[in-house]
Amino acid sequence: MKTTNYPLNLLIIKIGRAFFVLAALLCFMAKSHAAKVDTLSIQSAAMGKAIKTVVILPEKYSEHANYPVLYLLHGYSGNYSNWVKNSSVANLTDQYGYIVVCPDGGFGSWYWDIANDPNYQYETFVSNELIAYIDQHYATIKNRQGRAITGLSMGGHGALSLAIKHQDIYGAAGSTAGGVDFRPFPLNWEIHDRIGNYSDVPQEWDNRVVINMLSKLINNKLRLIIDCGKDDFFYAVNMALHDKLLYHNINHTFITSEGGHNWEYWSRSIVYQMAFFKNYFDQPEKKK
Repeated sequence: MKTTNYPLNLLIIKIGRAFFVLAALLCFMAKSHAAKVDTLSIQSAAMGKAIKTVVILPEKYSEHANYPVLYLLHGYSGNYSNWVKNSSVANLTDQYGYIVVCPDGGFGSWYWDIANDPNYQYETFVSNELIAYIDQHYATIKNRQGRAITGLSMGGHGALSLAIKHQDIYGAAGSTAGGVDFRPFPLNWEIHDRIGNYSDVPQEWDNRVVINMLSKLINNKLRLIIDCGKDDFFYAVNMALHDKLLYHNINHTFITSEGGHNWEYWSRSIVYQMAFFKNYFDQPEKKK
């Protein structure tokens, strides 16, 4: 959501936070459901290997309907099963009635394609091969109005990066505690092993950080939600991203609350992130 000054911005954030807290309470008050969780091995031609992927279907899933899909990415050192094991995402899938897909993004891929490295073609896998597989094997809405992507930490960077690069594929995107600018951490997470040392190839790093991709955005083409805990080591770079989006008049929802870089925060975040995407999927114009 666009804001023009900090007092108004803070007021809007508080209102938005209250809305999402209410949504969270409604979710947890709801009865337990029985989402179907499939764990698949999906072959990647680009990488020459099978990639583990969790697909969560709402309880009332029917092959005779068409469902939106949220692609949900894990963080550094995580895997495809993290969201199901550590959050209420399966119950939320039932609550909101859309499909959630959690692919494995490798130990530290940052969801990039790395030139001349067949083991790291994760942009191609997620935004091409995976989507093609899901659309072929499940009853999905097969256009950008029926697709969203979000994730945590490395996955938050990945979700925003992929969505900005592929606005023809995704209609909405989010990030929780995302590494949206990793240049302040040049020795962390083996990034230098993927793209070289920051001191040697600074332009390569500059080109890959989300905060430098905003010129590719057209206002309101991508629906955006970004959140980060106040005690998170990525808090400063997320605030900088928020400020830069405001400067460029890019509408977005930005939320911050108490919390660090951990599952206690992320498991709360997914509740209001999924409420946000439900609202996006249910917009009247998306049903045409």
